[in-house]
Amino acid sequence: MFIDTAKINIKAGNGGNGSVSFHREKYVAAGGPDGGDGGRGGNVVFVADSNLSTLMDFRYKRKYAAQNGEDGRAARCSGKNAPDLIIRVPRGTLVRDAQSGLVIADISGDEPVVVARGGRGGWGNVHFATPTRQIPKFAKPGGKGEELEVRLELKLIADVGLVGFPNVGKSTIISVISAAKPKIANYHFTTLSPVLGVVRVGPEASFVAADIPGLIEGAADGVGLGHDFLRHVDRCRLLLHVVDVSGSEGRDPKDDFEKINTELANFSQELSARPQIVLGNKYDIASPEQIAEFRAFIEEKGLVFLPVSAATRQGLDKLPGVVYERLQQLPPVTVYEPEYVRPDPALKDPRAFEIARADDGAWDIDAPWLENILEGSDVSDYESLQYFQRQLMDSGVIDRLVEMGVQENDTIRIGEFEFDYVF
Repeated sequence: MFIDTAKINIKAGNGGNGSVSFHREKYVAAGGPDGGDGGRGGNVVFVADSNLSTLMDFRYKRKYAAQNGEDGRAARCSGKNAPDLIIRVPRGTLVRDAQSGLVIADISGDEPVVVARGGRGGWGNVHFATPTRQIPKFAKPGGKGEELEVRLELKLIADVGLVGFPNVGKSTIISVISAAKPKIANYHFTTLSPVLGVVRVGPEASFVAADIPGLIEGAADGVGLGHDFLRHVDRCRLLLHVVDVSGSEGRDPKDDFEKINTELANFSQELSARPQIVLGNKYDIASPEQIAEFRAFIEEKGLVFLPVSAATRQGLDKLPGVVYERLQQLPPVTVYEPEYVRPDPALKDPRAFEIARADDGAWDIDAPWLENILEGSDVSDYESLQYFQRQLMDSGVIDRLVEMGVQENDTIRIGEFEFDYVF
């Protein structure tokens, strides 16, 4: 099954916690703190895999989480960094932020792309020793790994895209000029998914062509199959517009040409302006008058017209050479630049907090950084408690509580921690 869109949740690993440890050795009195740092959490890394052609695997597994970093240990031993989580996707996959739709990364090259970064390891208590605080019984917890909901969107990487109405001979043409073996039959919508084929022009000259499922009027609005697959011509540098010049199905080839271009423009104005070569297929059963009239119509628009016959292979021998020569004059395949801007920690107040009065009369303090301090502290230890209280004072939390009318013995809640307020 060809699946070209999927939505998944990715979570980078959290950093390991710093260790609270003290040096213990025979004949060494008061060895001091020696807690090591935690390891870095694993990143979530996307890698292009040319052996994949569909996003079907992501329909069955939607959550991907990297490992957390290892906690620090005694004797100043740092925890191990967690391995990166490698997610392999078909080449040409766009990774978008699911909420905003902005491009995070275009997985088209060979270089791995880090999409979610792992959290930094926390500091061990060795970092908190001072001349006046010689036995710190607290450490810093590891940082949280980034978590994102992303939408994967496959846009096939092809130099040339074959577009046109259903049953005009696109599949037969790509089967003749390349080694692709699409399903071919005499009915509409035989091609249900894009087909890629490599067209050899010479020993070191080739290009990739994509047979796009037939478009019909209204495709850009979701009619027929074309709306689902128009995205796959986004990257194409050149369009081969296949038209049944004979009108064998009772349609006017000029009208067909205009309708397809209208659908391309409705989907993307940039796509409609892409260079085209118009192939007048089935010319072996068309009258000379039909061919001459359609040629004049196309050449008036400044486009190249080539009469071909997919059934008899007439005119197709020189087609790869003509297309390859035209491609040499065009810019390379489009690579999408990232649009998504990661939240900059430097622009965010690292000690931001919010205070609200709960229905039960307690004061709720929303401050993740304070929760991290509490998680790494031994509140039964005087020095740890003193360090925590100093953070409350220096950050302005106490001043804000006083302004809001806190009273002695009121309950203060920070995450899962509760304590009474004392002057």
